[in-house]
Formats: sequence, structure tokens, C-alpha cells
Amino acid sequence: QVQLVESGGGLVEPGGSLRLSCAASGSISNYLMRWYRQAPGKQREMVAVLSKSGAAHYAEAVEGRFTATRDNSVNTIYLQMNSLKPEDTAVYYCNGPGSWGQGTAVTVSS
Repeated sequence: QVQLVESGGGLVEPGGSLRLSCAASGSISNYLMRWYRQAPGKQREMVAVLSKSGAAHYAEAVEGRFTATRDNSVNTIYLQMNSLKPEDTAVYYCNGPGSWGQGTAVTVSS
């Protein structure tokens, strides 16, 4: 079981961008990886799924604005978030082989 650590969250104005990272303590090359988010008062929802090869699938709410990538050589996945909206405000989590990160908070507000 690997340990996952997210980083890169913060406060950004609507229309802005952020790049989240999720660093794993061990190899993730053989695993599907996912990004989730949980907004205040709402259930956790999946944002993106990354196949082992790096192909990504997105939730409809973020399609065309978010890009998930992975670099297996450094055991890290990324979430590039563009054209951010207030409704993207949430704690973002990465999920891997039997493990969750602690989350990184994203706030989109003017």
C-alpha cells in the first residue's frame, strides 16, 4: 500500500488555473489512479480516472477544463485545472492502490 500526498491547492479567482500534484511513496505504474473532490456539504465525487497508460476520462462537470496526467517515472499524478469556477471549490483527493491522500483544498472566489 502506497502513501499518497497531494499538493498545489489554494485560493484562485474565477477563470484562473491551478495544478495539483499527488506524489506516491511507491510505484503506481501498474495501477489505475483517480482524482476525487468533495465540496462542503456534498458527497465525494470522482473527477478524473487515469489508466495505466495515461488515458484519462473525466466527469462531465470538468470535461474540457481539467487535464489529468501521470508521470510513472516519479510516481506522481497531476491535475491541471483551467477556467476554474466557484463550483469547483472543494477538497481534492487522489486515490490509488488501496490508498487515499489527505486532500488539498481548492477555493475559487473573487
